[in-house]
Amino acid sequence: MDWMEFLTLAGANFVLIMVLMIALWGVSVAIRDSSIADIYWGTGLIIAAWFTWAISDGVEARRLLVLALVTAWGLRLSLYLLWRNWGAEDARYARLRRHIEEQGGNYALHSLKHVYLLQGFFMWVISLVLIFSLSLDAPPTLGVLAWTGVALWSVGMFFETVGDWQLARFRADPANAGKVMDRGLWRYTRHPNYFGEACVWSGFFLIALEHPAGIVTAVSLLTILYALIGPTGKGLLERRMSKKRPDFEAYVRRTSGFFPLPPKRD
Repeated sequence: MDWMEFLTLAGANFVLIMVLMIALWGVSVAIRDSSIADIYWGTGLIIAAWFTWAISDGVEARRLLVLALVTAWGLRLSLYLLWRNWGAEDARYARLRRHIEEQGGNYALHSLKHVYLLQGFFMWVISLVLIFSLSLDAPPTLGVLAWTGVALWSVGMFFETVGDWQLARFRADPANAGKVMDRGLWRYTRHPNYFGEACVWSGFFLIALEHPAGIVTAVSLLTILYALIGPTGKGLLERRMSKKRPDFEAYVRRTSGFFPLPPKRD
């Protein structure tokens, strides 16, 4: 593993990601919609991966595998969020915008620091596992860890895709207004999409671990896991749900919080 090359690639990606996030922030100010930060998330990691592929060398089989996986994952996520948020700013950002403007604050400046630059930094940290695998020149062939990573990525994509589709169908039915989604995959875990995301990035981590030095990219996996199951991810969402859905507490008692498990008797 050429550490100097890895650090150079990481530095180049940091600059690219931050420049693009600042440009995206400018667009968000013009259209008064911060939701585009979330829509761009998957696309941003695709861009980082393809940029790394273009300026680096490594084992081509591994490079093509990582590119294919991250492109499929990122396109699905960005297109889904684009469809979900089309025509209106996400309610979370709309609430934050109103709160800051009512207090006389500058929402544009706030969003630059706390939405775009912060998300850009986390995007860069998470991209390190991709950068590492794309620049690896050993081992020369894909091994058991890589294919196990692909299998785990596939499980994750299934949970993300099916979970989001099931939730979208549930929300589209007016009869479900105010109810908790507890069907399909949501019957076995309260967060099938978060579980799927964890599997996807665990898969990327296993691909990086084909080289012993890949252990350093655990920082990418730990970052995404914290974002998913930490106080600002799963914890924040569940606190909001408990206030908005009267039957949410019963759902919590019978349904696993993360790993899919058979529901308990309530």
